[in-house]
Amino acid sequence: MTDAVDAPLDPARHPDAPGDLDTPRQDRISYGRPHRAVIMARGLGTRMRKAAEGVVLADGQAAAAAAGVKAMITLNDRPFLDHVISTLADVGYDQICLVIGPEHQMIRDYYDGQHTSRVTISYAVQAEPLGTADAIAAAESFAGEDRVLVINSDNFYPGRAVAQLAGVPASATLGFSKRAMIAESNIDPDRIAAFALLRADADHQLAEIIEKPAPEVVAAAGDDALVSMNCFLLTPRIFEACRRIDKSARGEYEIVDAVRWMVRHGERFDVVPVEAGVLDMSNRGDIAAMEAALGDKRIVL
Repeated sequence: MTDAVDAPLDPARHPDAPGDLDTPRQDRISYGRPHRAVIMARGLGTRMRKAAEGVVLADGQAAAAAAGVKAMITLNDRPFLDHVISTLADVGYDQICLVIGPEHQMIRDYYDGQHTSRVTISYAVQAEPLGTADAIAAAESFAGEDRVLVINSDNFYPGRAVAQLAGVPASATLGFSKRAMIAESNIDPDRIAAFALLRADADHQLAEIIEKPAPEVVAAAGDDALVSMNCFLLTPRIFEACRRIDKSARGEYEIVDAVRWMVRHGERFDVVPVEAGVLDMSNRGDIAAMEAALGDKRIVL
């Protein structure tokens, strides 16, 4: 079933906005098992729109690819997003919020027409593509006082990896082993080497996110490095963080900057290491590999 569409949010982002910047770590706040997930599906799909030499798509796949709506590209007779949502349901997420743009009628039409027995699907509208933190801000009313899992819509995260977030007390991120990413994902190792790295302290708390790490940093980290794939479990304080941060050098409000703000202001933020790979669907050349990797697993929404 689907819920009503959330209204777009336009949170003010001023460093001098009122609020307690010295809130202590949230260790004493007790959260239940997470069951809400926010899937960021607002991307423009620029690379997916481009033709790929030697890649021939079925009609339905070609239409979704041309529209840049990667989440709706059919893989093994189901939209890619069905695979993602069914896997989330397998590990206890029964409330799903799709962050979409005003133009994403294809997504809305499809899910409004689905009968679901395991999940309730709702929408949050991100009016403009202003970045991942802005996408999360749009889902504030969906989250309420609960923690939310936040993931990309063009990645497939193994259920066994996502399930490991259930036991953390507050906010957390999955750190994917570089070794496992190379062995189990469909992503070229050179691309993986450019992904953000996570560093944790002795208590497994997030100490640093290193974006676009220099080659020497990647080499020093070795195969045991933990790679960030934008898989976060976040307390409601993420919404304050999204309002506080400024635009990045790219001109967007970034989830990484919001996470850094949370850590600076006392949020407990676990890094959960996992030996697992993440599948990625960036361009048309990824589609066949994604179909092969996902196989014919039964999908139930």
